[in-house]
Amino acid sequence: MSIYETGNKIKRFLDKIANSLSNEIFVISMIILIGFAGFGLGRLSILEGQKLPISVENIKNDKMLADVSSSVKNIIDENQNSGGLVVASKNGTKYHYPWCSGAKRINEANKIYFSSIEEAKKAGYTPASNCKGLK
Repeated sequence: MSIYETGNKIKRFLDKIANSLSNEIFVISMIILIGFAGFGLGRLSILEGQKLPISVENIKNDKMLADVSSSVKNIIDENQNSGGLVVASKNGTKYHYPWCSGAKRINEANKIYFSSIEEAKKAGYTPASNCKGLK
């Protein structure tokens, strides 16, 4: 037997092993993937059963509306008692709601309180763009 024939024999043997290994690796990887997929679907089905259904309730509950309106009234009263509905700086040109970040950055000594937005506009102030809800 020559070296060439021996090399071909080894090559055929290695090809045979590679083909059988690739088939085995494919089968093993498919079994593992199917197992993970089955486990994941099982977990999802358990989680899906634990979710609460969505329900829509009638929000025209007079007591709830009264509570909300009294809460809003209390917030407005608190702001007016603390100085006013809107606040501006003596050195600035913008007015803010007292709970806005811009109003919180104004030094207390420089704060000017207005009881209404119209009053702040008459004084020459314009609404702050970073305070939502101001017009």
